[in-house]
Amino acid sequence: MLTGERLLSLVLLISFAYTEATLSGNTIQKQGVSHYIGRTQEPNRSTRRHSRFYLGLHGKDWIDSIDIFSIESELLISLSPEKLNYYKKGQRAVTLVASAF
Repeated sequence: MLTGERLLSLVLLISFAYTEATLSGNTIQKQGVSHYIGRTQEPNRSTRRHSRFYLGLHGKDWIDSIDIFSIESELLISLSPEKLNYYKKGQRAVTLVASAF
């Protein structure tokens, strides 16, 4: 059972984490690279699919996955050099999203 102090500490920790993720998502949204992290809008859908909290929460995971697969990505780009411009756009997006953290 949680005591009053422990419960208050837990609530504060959760609120800080939520605030940090939401502020990071705000930054990502303002930079205009949110479509790299998650689908922002679907056809025939009037509301956004993901919130700024989602973008902030999953932005860090997206950057980590880019780091994990960087060698494989470069190998694939070397096989189709006509896609190099798209790869460079994605790398710029990685830099912008990383600046939010």
